[in-house]
Amino acid sequence: MKVIFRVDSASHMGGGHLMRCLSLAEALRDHSVQIRFICRELSGNLISLLQSKNFSVSVLPPPLVNQVKPTDDYGAWLGVSQAEDASQTLEALGDERPEWLVVDHYGLGVVWEKALRSYCERIMVIEDLANRQHDCDVLIDQNYSLLSKLRYNSLVPKTCQVLLGPSYALLRKEFQLLRQYQTSRSSTLKQLLVFFTTGDDQGETLKALKGIAIFGKPVKVDVVIGKVNSDAFSIKALCREKNWGYHCQIDYMPSLISMADLVIGAGGSSNWERCALGVPALVSVLVENQSQIVQSLDSAGVVHNLGKSHCLQASDYADALHGLNHAHLSSMSEKAKAMVDAKGHERVAAILIAA
Repeated sequence: MKVIFRVDSASHMGGGHLMRCLSLAEALRDHSVQIRFICRELSGNLISLLQSKNFSVSVLPPPLVNQVKPTDDYGAWLGVSQAEDASQTLEALGDERPEWLVVDHYGLGVVWEKALRSYCERIMVIEDLANRQHDCDVLIDQNYSLLSKLRYNSLVPKTCQVLLGPSYALLRKEFQLLRQYQTSRSSTLKQLLVFFTTGDDQGETLKALKGIAIFGKPVKVDVVIGKVNSDAFSIKALCREKNWGYHCQIDYMPSLISMADLVIGAGGSSNWERCALGVPALVSVLVENQSQIVQSLDSAGVVHNLGKSHCLQASDYADALHGLNHAHLSSMSEKAKAMVDAKGHERVAAILIAA
């Protein structure tokens, strides 16, 4: 059985899409499924991570303008038209006709999928937005939402199997292992983890760290950034001054999350990593597509929503830390852990294999 993934990572889109595809790919490989990735060469990509995991990667050429900025125009994330991407993807496929083509990309939709339809047996889409048409056999949206479960009905074929909710969250198997052996949390604030994105954090990491400094209480702090973070020098200097742990482009995030009493971060796919280990979080909305998800999680008592990042000051992070207490931390932890059981990658892999 062959499964081919079409997914990108870059400074402007972060690495969440690629990481969840990697989680599914590893679960499938455990069942002897042949895997290949097709990724475009974009600034700040994580293609080398896939290669370090011994996955074959076909690299599509960079767009003519390779400095794509963060934007809510998701079509621009692709760097080329859907038709051109489809043509290049077909060239990368060559003579292969995979049983599944898995696509995880805000810039791709029904135009691309129809172009690829006859070159694979089935198409699975990994989605978050419910904002465009798809031609697929399975659609997965792992997000918790207060909106109607029918929101994809008009966007996919009637025959499409739609899988919604955090029970399908695609997490690395390390999270499942750590969860199994995890002891109960103390719900005290002794160790913080700050992580927003592997891409462009728009200055939020440094702002949050300044907020922790204003907070002033003795806590151990670990900070994780991507290699493209424009504040890396300042962040590293502050960590050295405060004796905080500085981590750049790492591959041991699960262990850092498991050790934290609280995470300060954004509302992307890392939501589900924190939930799987029952870690409370102060969350700011880094990009608009995170807004509804973060609001829903806040309403469910899983995170504390700080609002849109560009409206926040360092003092807001300090105030939020001062406002936490044992009961609040304990409640968030329990509700988070109940939401995600870290077995989503196994569930999705089983669906693909059984089809």
